[in-house]
Amino acid sequence: MSIGKTGQILLADIGGTNARFALSESASDSGDQAGPIDYVKVADFPTVREAIADVLARRSGGKQPKRAVLAVAGPVTNNRCVMTNSPWVIDGNELQPALGFESVHVLNDFEVVAWSLPALKPADLIPLGGQDGLPGEPLLVVGPGTGFGVSCLVERHGARLAVVTEAGHATLPAENEREERVIACLRRRFGHVSIERGALSGSGLQSLYEALAEVDGAQVPHRDAAAITKAALEGSCELSRATLEMFCAILGSVAGNLAVTFGARGGVYIAGGIVPRFPEFLAASAFRARFEAKGRFQDYLRNIPTRLVTKPDASFVGLKMFADHNPD
Repeated sequence: MSIGKTGQILLADIGGTNARFALSESASDSGDQAGPIDYVKVADFPTVREAIADVLARRSGGKQPKRAVLAVAGPVTNNRCVMTNSPWVIDGNELQPALGFESVHVLNDFEVVAWSLPALKPADLIPLGGQDGLPGEPLLVVGPGTGFGVSCLVERHGARLAVVTEAGHATLPAENEREERVIACLRRRFGHVSIERGALSGSGLQSLYEALAEVDGAQVPHRDAAAITKAALEGSCELSRATLEMFCAILGSVAGNLAVTFGARGGVYIAGGIVPRFPEFLAASAFRARFEAKGRFQDYLRNIPTRLVTKPDASFVGLKMFADHNPD
């Protein structure tokens, strides 16, 4: 296991609307974030460089952090991310000399969540079935939110690697005739029906609701993901409840598919912005049954634990863990 250098480290979680920053005084194996989180509106700064300079001027106490580790909500290529929903371009190779860092790492946000998994405590998680998981085996995190994120943390011979994927754009599977009819409806609308677009995201939940209404011939009001979830949990809309039930079932099937794909016998974690809003509903749903429903491999899946991540600042745990294990 690598131990990071001492000295301040700038940690950041950068989205399209808001960016969060924290300063860690030193690297340690605890994974704990040191210092409060500073919230910045992306629209208030033309560039990420100016936002970071402002945070450091206010918060660093005159110290120059040696390193920066930045999580970004977007694809990262060559330590660089062009943000989709903001004008910011996060380029670690440019920020390093411009702001006087020894190194700058730019990571995908779900890669960072994967890094957090070994450091999460029981209080940060809600168990959703399975056994304890096998030590040293891959840990998988999946997350429905604005999109559908998937990353897998692999450890071998003391070295750790978070595998970043675009699994959300794989084809959405059907497990029964009703789901086949729903996907057929979505296929007429979209052509290719991906996991993300067809079900497991905010827009996917809305698509699922609209497709179910068409399949059932139901007349229902237009609802976005938040309204569908609210109506389902209140019991005020039968179709909304059916939509959320299908969402949870599909999430179980997809998570099980990914668990066998990655051999994630260390555990499967559910993150993202949607599911933590209804943990009891998820636990009572077909999620776990569908997770295990892999025919001859049911016993393999039965032993894999599934857990819901409820810690709101898990990304900062992951940023710290990455810094600790990558001392440059």
